[in-house]
Formats: sequence, structure tokens, C-alpha cells
Amino acid sequence: MQLLTRHWPRILVTLIPLLLALLHTANILPITVLQRLDDIIYDTRLRATMPKTLDDRIVIVDIDEKSLAEVGRWPWGRNKLATLTDELFERQKAAIVGFDVLFPEPDESSGMKRLKQLAGNELKDQPGFTERLSQLEASLDYDGLFAKSLEKRPVVLSYYLTSDRDGFTNGVLPKAAMQKQALQGRPIKFFTFSGYGANIEQLAKAAPMAGSINPVIDPDGVIRAIPLLSEYKGQYYESFSLAMFRVLTGLPQVEPGFPQERFLSRNYQGLESILLKQDGKSLAIPVDDRVAALVPYRGAGNVSGGSFKYISAADVLARRMSADALKGKIVLIGTTAPGLLDLRVTPVGETYPGVEVHANVISGLLDGRIYVKPDYAVGYEVIVLVFAGLILAFALPLLSAPKAVALSAVVIAALVGMNFWLYLGAGLVLPLATALVMALTAFALNMSYGYFVESKSKRQIANLFGTYVPPELVDEMVKDPDSYNMKAASKELTVLFCDMRGFTKMSETMEPTQLQGLLNDVFSRLTNVIRNNRGTIDKYMGDCVMAFWGAPVDSPEHAALAVKASMEMAGEVRKINEEHRSKNLPEIGIGIGLNTGMMCVGDMGSSIRKSYTVIGDSVNLGSRLEGLSKTYGVDIVVAESTKKLAPDFAWQELDRVRVKGKDQAVTIYWPLAPLDRLPKELGDEIKLWNTFLKSYRAQDWEQCDLHMLNIERSQIAKSGKTAKKYLYQLYSERVASMRQLPFDPSWDGATNFETK
Repeated sequence: MQLLTRHWPRILVTLIPLLLALLHTANILPITVLQRLDDIIYDTRLRATMPKTLDDRIVIVDIDEKSLAEVGRWPWGRNKLATLTDELFERQKAAIVGFDVLFPEPDESSGMKRLKQLAGNELKDQPGFTERLSQLEASLDYDGLFAKSLEKRPVVLSYYLTSDRDGFTNGVLPKAAMQKQALQGRPIKFFTFSGYGANIEQLAKAAPMAGSINPVIDPDGVIRAIPLLSEYKGQYYESFSLAMFRVLTGLPQVEPGFPQERFLSRNYQGLESILLKQDGKSLAIPVDDRVAALVPYRGAGNVSGGSFKYISAADVLARRMSADALKGKIVLIGTTAPGLLDLRVTPVGETYPGVEVHANVISGLLDGRIYVKPDYAVGYEVIVLVFAGLILAFALPLLSAPKAVALSAVVIAALVGMNFWLYLGAGLVLPLATALVMALTAFALNMSYGYFVESKSKRQIANLFGTYVPPELVDEMVKDPDSYNMKAASKELTVLFCDMRGFTKMSETMEPTQLQGLLNDVFSRLTNVIRNNRGTIDKYMGDCVMAFWGAPVDSPEHAALAVKASMEMAGEVRKINEEHRSKNLPEIGIGIGLNTGMMCVGDMGSSIRKSYTVIGDSVNLGSRLEGLSKTYGVDIVVAESTKKLAPDFAWQELDRVRVKGKDQAVTIYWPLAPLDRLPKELGDEIKLWNTFLKSYRAQDWEQCDLHMLNIERSQIAKSGKTAKKYLYQLYSERVASMRQLPFDPSWDGATNFETK
């Protein structure tokens, strides 16, 4: 909760794209570019998943340029269309024929009308003319010939609906597929028209089945869907492809398919599907809220071979095809000739034959492969937006840049994957662009805010503490930059002073550059040890390094970490000396002093130069202890305050001392090893040593001699450890000196170093 509270400005910034996305989805603040992007995504996905195979059930008889060249310009005489129709049914045995061309005016190309005028005027007195005309009338009535070829055959004509002609009508509409009362008073958002252009009455009666050829033209001019039912004067007329499908399936009854009551559509007033009912069976064709269906394009339109077979109308009329070549086929008669204006812009082609749009829908209806944007698309989009948006808003501010990139990629992949899965598995076309843009924008705003706003604080932290604090601690600090500053504060810390022994002598015998290289190498290696143990480098003072633990980043284990670092520093010096011996370089020694206590920490520098350091009595004691390491012949001297906070180490008590500036004696120790790695022999020796110190402080010199003898006989003492020999020799000399003095009841067992 603290993290979320700290990052609330960044969370709010990341929520901005979510809010805008929800306003767009609710159509309160529509963003046109998002709809356009959704169309692009849909088109791309459609092209990527099209079967691109030939559907040999459907054949397109094409009024192409070849046909116009052989038969003549369009419109043809309907006697030729009658011949074409008879050829398709009688010789080719087509199952059904659909005309994707209109016949809104009578055909007067035979000249019959003019002949009748002549018979009634100029040639009325011409012997036999009227009788001969009567004999020829049937053969010159091209509309009649065409109507006769259509009668009692599975033929579907076409018409168009319009709203841009002030209610103008022409021709005869077929019977409506569905009446208004079937909707039970629901305000369905049909495509509504006020006029139409249909076929002449004679043809409409001969072929009563017909369908509208209106597509849905999106704002970008692309045909992606067709309305399966459209409204005209309160009645509902079917599309050309639906009419074809109904004829093929025995003319089932058309009824509305209302959605079931469910969470996302409880108040939805649209249709979920169109139901085709027959003989107690029902087939549901899914539709969107406009009662339209997306065209299930099979592939790019191609008259020379693609999704459907094209046959030139000229070849059919000339009977160049063998009999029964189209037996059982669904035949659509349309045009691809450029001058006849039936080439459309679709997601799969910019000059796509209009007749093939209907062929694709019929193919999809036959296969049950109709994609649809369902009635709950808005609800789905809202849930996806909220879910993804909240994840990004509350997670991104807490993550590093690489992890934020990874999370955003996972969220986007999940959005795309689920969308494609629903498309391929359930035929659902659901919006994706808004969620993708929201996710990308949320990520971009989050990263921008982090870089331009939060990174400013982080860079300040890095600039302030980068030279003092290990990089990993800086990384921790920049997560909450407001909690760190250089203001002075009083805290319990552990301070370390490390001095290099023999530096003065080396400086007299080594070249400056050689000495510089040696110091840089030693300090670099010792600094790495301090940083690896979360220590803060205070300063370098000639041949001395100062560090402390517990600030600026709090560390409950500051004492233990400091002890561990000091032992590793001593080990690192031993490695350095091994390398120096192999290179004939002088060996070095170090003395380390550790103390824990209340210290003042903060910027103790000037307005010109900052200095993040610690000061106080506890710091001074740490410095004094470092100086005592040489006195006792050890490399590390630790105050009792530090020892108490590092119980996981084995310690050897060195002495009780009273140093300059301290009236109270301080017990000092030497860390030997982690407890879990302490040899048994060393543990036994420490027990003997503690017994010796007890006798020493009791001024029982005889017992001191006895205990020292036992210590010197121990395996560890006999192993030749220089520091131990020095320490034991120091105390042997002290005992020898002090036994010459009378018993002093006021002595507290402490050694005075008040001048140091």
C-alpha cells in the first residue's frame, strides 16, 4: 500500500489513456482514428486467415469485355438473356441462377413498339402487315421471352434500396421477408431506406424471389459487410445472398433471433441473429446491431482463377461448354467489365467484382462461416480495457524499465491472442485497436513520466550518493527518492577506519606512478569488498579509507555487515601480498577499527563541495580503535558495541582500554571466524584465554602464568600464527612487569591510551 501511495501521481498519469479509451468506447468522445485502426486490423486479420481455396459449388457467369465484344454493348436484348437462362437450366442443369443485374425498364430493342406505331399509322393500309406483325409479336416481345425463361425456375433477381432520391421508386419489390410485428416492438437499428430501384412487373411476377444488392460502405469507402435485412416502409427485405440461400434451402421462414438475457445484453434491443425456420428446424445466422453480416471473403477477387470459377457469358451463349458442365452449381450472373461500374473496394482488393461479394456471402452461409461483431462487443471492450488498464496502471510504476517492457508486451500479446482466438474459434469480430492503443499509450506515458519526472529525483539521488553508496543501494534508493536526502540526522551506525601499514616507507622507495598504481589497486579491491557488503564509502585520507553502515539506506544488520566486510578486507590484503611476493613488490599491512553507536550523518561539507559523512564521539572511538590494532598485533579491533550486534561471529577479547576522550573503559575484540566455521581447537583456546584474562584482571599473576602455559601448548598457538604470538607475548610481558608492583585494589583491569 505504501508503494501505491508513493506512486499515485504516476498511476493517475497511466490511467489517462484508460479514461479516454472508455469515453471512446461509450461513444461519448469518439476517436475516428481508432475506428480506422480497428478496420485496418480487421482487414489484415481477414487477409491472413482467408482460406484462399476454390469453392466449386458457385460459378460466376461473367458479362465481361469478351462478352461485350462478341454479343454487343450492354444492355443486351432480353431475348439473349432468355437464351442464356434456358442454356443454364436446360443444357447445363444449374441448380439455381441469380442475376446481379437489374431490369428496371422494358426492353424495346426488338422494335416492336415502333412496328405497332407503323401498323396504326403509316402502314395500317398495307395488306398483311398487321397480320404478320401479330404472328411475330411473341418472338419480338423480349421481356415476355425472358419472363417465360424465368417462370417456375429457381431464379433470384436483384434490386437496390436507396435514400438519396427523395422517395423515388421504380419497378416492383418482391414480397417482404419479415413483417414489423415480428420484432415485438423492439427498436432495431436496421438500415432504413425511402426508395428503391427494382425490376419491371413482368419479370418480378415471373421470378418472385429477389434480394437487395446494397452493401455496407464504411467511411473509408470499403465494403466489409452487407445488411441481411433492410427496412422499407415498416417491412423488412432480404439481401440478394440471403434470398439465394433461402431458395437453396427450401425457402425457410425468416424470424428475428433475440439475444438471451445475460449480463452483457440484458437491456440490449437489437437482434443477435436471423432465424431461418422450416419443418421444426431452425438455423441462426449471426448479425450485428445493424442486422448486417461481415462478408467472409475467401480470397482476392480473380476472374482468371481464385475463390470462384468465372465463365464468360459469351461462351455460355455460344454453347462452347459441354452439356451438364454446370450441373448442380449455384450460378451468379454479374459483370466485371470496367465500364459497367460493378467493381468495388473491399479489404481484399480495390477493384473487386461486386458479384463476387455476394458469392462470398453465399459460400459463408452454406458453410456456416459468417463472422459477426456481436451485440456484447461494447461490454467486452469495456471489460478488456478496465482489466488491462488497471494492471498496467498499478503495476508499471512499481517495475523497472525492462520489467515494464516485459509486462506491457505480455498484456498486448494477451489482448491480441484472445482477440484472434475468439475470431478463429467462435467467428467473433471484437474490437482490438482501442485496447492496443490504450496499452501502448499507458506504457509510453508511464515511461515518460518515470523519465522526465521521477528520474529527475532519481538522478539527483544518484548524483548525491553515487560516489558514496554501492550501485545496488542506489537502485534501492531511487525507488523511493523522497525518503533520502543529505540532511543531518542522528542514527545508530557502524563506522570503519582502515589504515595501510608501511605506506610511508613505500612512498620513499617507489616511483610516484608506481605508488599511485599500488594504492589504486589496493583501494579499489578494498572498496569493492565494502560495497559488496552494502557499506557506504565516506572518504579516502591518504593511505586510510573510512566507511560506515546503516545510512543512507537503513540496515538492521549494519554491525554484522561491517564485521564481515572487515574480515574479507583482511583476507583481500593477504591475497594482495601473495601477488606482491610473486612480483617482488613490497608487502602491505592494514589496521581496521570498528565501532557502533549514535552518530550524526549527513552533508558536513560546504556550499562548494558536499561531503556525506558521519561525526560524533562514536566515530572518534572507531578511529582510536584502528590505531590500537598495531599495539595488539592484530588487523581488526572491534568495540564491544559492535560485537554485541554481531552474534554470529567468534570473538577473542583483546583488552579493556581507556582511550583519549573517553573516561569509561571500552572492551575491545578481535573477530576470528563465523561461528559455524570455528575450529574446535580454536574454541578451546578462546576458553583458556578468557580464563587467563579473568586471572589477569584479578592480579593473580601465578594463575596467569599457568593459563598462558596452557595456551601456548594449544595446537592453534603452536601453529605459528604471528598475531597470536604477538598478543600472547604482549600479555606475558605485561604480567612480568606488573607482578613487580604491589596489588592495586582500585585497578579496573583497563589499559590506558589516553595520549593516543
